[in-house]
Amino acid sequence: MGMLQEFKDFAMRGNVIDLAVGVVIGGAFGKIVSSLVDQVIMPPIGWLIGGVDFSSWVITLKEAGVDAAGAAVPAVVIGIGEFINTLIQFIIIAFAIFLVVKVINSLHRKKEDAPAAPPAPTPEQELLTEIRDLLKQQSRPG
Repeated sequence: MGMLQEFKDFAMRGNVIDLAVGVVIGGAFGKIVSSLVDQVIMPPIGWLIGGVDFSSWVITLKEAGVDAAGAAVPAVVIGIGEFINTLIQFIIIAFAIFLVVKVINSLHRKKEDAPAAPPAPTPEQELLTEIRDLLKQQSRPG
């Protein structure tokens, strides 16, 4: 079997396709959460604590300047506001995944808790049942 055929077999398995769909949906969900945090959640929080724009909140380690050759040297900063936004996005995504997994687990438990139908009797069991019933009929006074 050639490598190309093996790859085709691998790529056409249901699990790989499900994973690909999950990655695409997850990427889109990540963009939605990013937008939610950046445009909906953080502006009111910034406004409540005095008009702080978290996306531009930085800790400056070294101010911008000009070097000896006259070229501009950018400032060295730690983007603490962007980190806070990303942390909030992670918490929202992690909570959403937790809820999805919780729902899936509860559905699996319901399927497992359902009583299984009793197995059909084997031909030997059916034959023994018929013999028992015949013996009961013969032993009755009548």
